Amino acid sequence: MTNKKITSLESLLEKIGNRTFVTGIVGLGYVGLPLMWTFHEKRMPVLGFDIDVDKIEAIKAGRSYIKHLGEPMMKKLAASDICDATADFSRIPEADAVLLCVPTPLDGHREPDMTYVEGTVRTIAPHLRRGQLVILESTTWPGTTEELIIPLLEEISGLSAESDFYVAYSPEREDPGNVSFNTSKIPKVVGGHGPDALQLACALYDTAIVKTVPVSDTATAEAVKLTENIFRSVNIALVNELKVVFHAMGIDVHEVLDAAATKPFGFMKFTPGPGLGGHCIPIDPFYLTWKARQYEQNTRFIELAGEVNTDMPNYVLRRTIEALNAHKKSVNGSRILLIGLAYKPDVDDDRESPTYKLMDLYSNLGADVAYYDPHVPVIKPSREHGHWAGTKSITWDQETVSGFDAVVISTNHADVDYDALASWAGCIIDTRNSMNGRPEVKEGQVWKA
Repeated sequence: MTNKKITSLESLLEKIGNRTFVTGIVGLGYVGLPLMWTFHEKRMPVLGFDIDVDKIEAIKAGRSYIKHLGEPMMKKLAASDICDATADFSRIPEADAVLLCVPTPLDGHREPDMTYVEGTVRTIAPHLRRGQLVILESTTWPGTTEELIIPLLEEISGLSAESDFYVAYSPEREDPGNVSFNTSKIPKVVGGHGPDALQLACALYDTAIVKTVPVSDTATAEAVKLTENIFRSVNIALVNELKVVFHAMGIDVHEVLDAAATKPFGFMKFTPGPGLGGHCIPIDPFYLTWKARQYEQNTRFIELAGEVNTDMPNYVLRRTIEALNAHKKSVNGSRILLIGLAYKPDVDDDRESPTYKLMDLYSNLGADVAYYDPHVPVIKPSREHGHWAGTKSITWDQETVSGFDAVVISTNHADVDYDALASWAGCIIDTRNSMNGRPEVKEGQVWKA
């Protein structure tokens, strides 16, 4: 068995070296699709898998379904001789490595929901063959690979990790819309179930990623990703709290942060907002708090940060009430426009966007709510926001915008004409400091939130 294992590893490393190693990617969304492109760009054969047939058809036709990735990339994937996409999971044996890039949300009790991960593992396990490498990329709690993934794979496939197949964990680090750092330019943290799996996974990523960062085991790699996102969550909560405190003191938090950022050491600037969005920062910290409870450990900083960030839409609501009251209006019966449905600027990713929370808060108080987002023309069906499905972005013109009693800037897209907004809207609640310094702004028109 030992000789067979060494031969298998050497054979796989040789395939990676001569670029005949086939990488299978399960889940072709915001993580899997850029990863597919990255391997393809380095002339590594890729086979993508997804249960969403529309995505498969879009890839084959060269149509973009993630706006910031663009049509040119999709057309190249469609015309490629080393790239294919399928919804047929019986083709799993064609791949030498199977990378799992599926969502890891929270359930209704803010505990890890491993439905997608478990379902994917149960789907691929019957097709697992000897010599394959399985890598989980989804963000999760430390211990997931060893405690959940490997036992399931072994139970269903009848094979054994290390002796029959290899397992590793490498967390995704995508930042949608970041033009400075795409997938290939972001170092890859890798933890292996044993030294052979680590060597193999690092060799694979080395073909396409600027740098691999090996760590001692899969649990350490899982902890790295949580640490990165908890760091952001805690610091964003800090500046969100400072925003509320400084407002009460008559101090502009943005001016404070800009000045503090001139210090060349010991300070890293974070900016406040209406709440957290995206699939990482609002969710990932709770994966660690859940796991920590199993060890009877408290995570007070993390949980407090979550409370502060979760409450920010309520703060924006309070500021909106104040702004409307100043115009002798109430939320009930007012027409309120939210600018920006995506959770961050200049992308079409609306996952966990705080704008949805604001829409619900205003609507529940009797407001007539609409939104404008040039990147999200219509709200798609989802589990969390199905009641808004089909709602369309308004037309951006003076007649339409000036008809609203209040305009709330929730996401600061670069291609929104804020100067025009200053001319059209009588009451603006600015959660992103987008109206600061604009000469068109009139006294009492903008309320910072």
